[in-house]
Amino acid sequence: MLTLDISDINQLDHAASELIRFAGPDRVWLFDAPMGSGKTTFIKAVCTKLGVKNGLSSPTYSIVNEYESENGQKIYHFDLYRLRDASELYDLGFEEYLSGNAYVFIEWPELSMGFVDQFLRIIIKTDNQKRYLYAEKITAHA
Repeated sequence: MLTLDISDINQLDHAASELIRFAGPDRVWLFDAPMGSGKTTFIKAVCTKLGVKNGLSSPTYSIVNEYESENGQKIYHFDLYRLRDASELYDLGFEEYLSGNAYVFIEWPELSMGFVDQFLRIIIKTDNQKRYLYAEKITAHA
């Protein structure tokens, strides 16, 4: 497990680098954190570290944003907060997003759990003005 202090916005760049290193080949990252905890802000920092130069925004209304790094790496950023049922993921073609070697970052991932069997679980918690990110690699077994 990886633990990072992300209390100060100036720590995000370093934390993003550490998380990318920790993740290694794992490309599906599930973010578990309450509203307003900094999920989108942290994902933007990771995307910047991966070489995305512009167009970074929250996918709250679009459900998914697609980015491309300078070297052509695809990155998909999902916000599933507004979805009510896993069947809506089928309508989005969610399985296609998972089938390649793209990074897939998912906020509010509960509905996506049946689609992924290996992922990086990221939890952001706040404690007395401090904010911590915890990450662990998960492999679900049938």
